[in-house]
Amino acid sequence: MNDVAPPFESFGVSHKGCVREHNEDNYLVEPQAGLWVVADGMGGHEAGEVASASIVEHLATIGIASSAPDLRARFEDRLSRANAEIRRISQSRGITIGSTVAALLAMDGRFACLWAGDSRVYLIRNGSISQISKDHTEVQELLDRGMISAAEALAWPRRNVITHAVGVSDEIVIDFQQGEIMPGDIFLLSTDGLTAHVTDAEIEAAAVSATAQEACENLLEMVLARGGTDNVTIVLVKAGAGRNGRQHPDLSRAEG
Repeated sequence: MNDVAPPFESFGVSHKGCVREHNEDNYLVEPQAGLWVVADGMGGHEAGEVASASIVEHLATIGIASSAPDLRARFEDRLSRANAEIRRISQSRGITIGSTVAALLAMDGRFACLWAGDSRVYLIRNGSISQISKDHTEVQELLDRGMISAAEALAWPRRNVITHAVGVSDEIVIDFQQGEIMPGDIFLLSTDGLTAHVTDAEIEAAAVSATAQEACENLLEMVLARGGTDNVTIVLVKAGAGRNGRQHPDLSRAEG
């Protein structure tokens, strides 16, 4: 697969941070399958870890797809199985547990980013970083309605309340963006433990100046040095042999 797509260099890291006792994040790096995932569990008492692990374990069985539509179908099938499993666990424990998910799928020179919750996907192209995903949070909805300002959002008391997640209902609400992969593109997937401490500009600077592994490790060190108030997971994917997000100056950004 991926015969006409550029080769990928990718790496992932995860850490419980400086405050939390447990790491409820999980991630998956499967370049041969064209799949990269981060998941941020919620539910407390280690239940969140169960939810995010279920997502990763099911997606790890995705195998090698025959086409881009097949890859998307396989992804949705595994995510649906994880959702059902998390629902069963929730019912057996009498609590609500769930997990965000942010995923990158790549095949035949195309990509698709899919997400539920506030874990994010960024694209660095032509020396510019853009957030492909859009947070499923109460504060984002208020921003979209013009009810609060961006400055108010930073200190909003319920800014971490998410509106969609895997495992919290029988139906999964997933958003997606898709587009063409260009040599030199850099994708970064992360849980909110990264963006709580590191700016978009700092993410871009770290990603373009080092290998995927070095960039992940440098960003993690930055988070921990700044207090690491949450679990943090980072997955970085570099496409082709381009110049670290600076190739093809005439190309458009990701399409919806």
